[in-house]
Amino acid sequence: MSTRKFHVIKSTGEKAKFSFSKLRGSLLKSGADKKTVDIVIDQMRDKLHQGMSTREIYNRAFSLLKQVKSVYASKYKLKKALYELGPSGFPFEKFIGKLFEAEGYSVKMNQFFQGECVDHEVDVVAFKQSERHLVECKFHSEEGRTCDVKIPLYIHSRFRDIHERENSHSTDQGWLVTNTRFTDDALQYGKCIRLNMISWDYPVKNSLKELIDKHQIYPLSVSTILTRTEKEELLNNDLILVQDVLQNKKILSKIGIQEPRRSRIISEYEVLCSKNHI
Repeated sequence: MSTRKFHVIKSTGEKAKFSFSKLRGSLLKSGADKKTVDIVIDQMRDKLHQGMSTREIYNRAFSLLKQVKSVYASKYKLKKALYELGPSGFPFEKFIGKLFEAEGYSVKMNQFFQGECVDHEVDVVAFKQSERHLVECKFHSEEGRTCDVKIPLYIHSRFRDIHERENSHSTDQGWLVTNTRFTDDALQYGKCIRLNMISWDYPVKNSLKELIDKHQIYPLSVSTILTRTEKEELLNNDLILVQDVLQNKKILSKIGIQEPRRSRIISEYEVLCSKNHI
């Protein structure tokens, strides 16, 4: 169908002009080859319609990718997999700690600091060379939510309270990491106060999705085979990453997963972590 005047409904409820090039780009980022992407787009072309939601488009593309090769579908659903690291947000904090470790930091989780006015718990404290990095994680379990200016305002005030108490760490760097997106005013304020900010798609070459693919550190929730309940059970066993499950494969039997699904899950994870899966 023609994309002229064809609009879709985003998860925020806003209308946006549909773009086949954006769809193609997201499919290619899953690792799918050009031929596979062309097949998926051709099959979707006649099923798209005015006012279709981006969720519907995603679900159709995901289903088609899964039919071709599950690892493509796994990578394509990465954003959704992050939403499944909930509802508490603690698994997301641990996931961010793993990413900082992959970036060469030493990490401590959920550290308490005495501020000038009140005490504070910081989600991730990362160290590199002589610098200390205080990282706050803002997790949303629902699509369409954004991180607005109130969040960096709040976090900045907390970090200032800690700094005023601990003059010896005047070179601290503050971070805000979210699994969704920042509003424009949140980004503007963050830049003004020199707060390091990471979201799903920001900054362009160091966003959450870029860091995940760079280090091949995937949340276990990326599986296309595990059920939501099974994912929650694995998270409750303090497993966060695909690699955590591969290093403790017996846990799948422990939570009641039988063959041949167990082997399929392991195979899916092994292929996902392989640099030669494309």
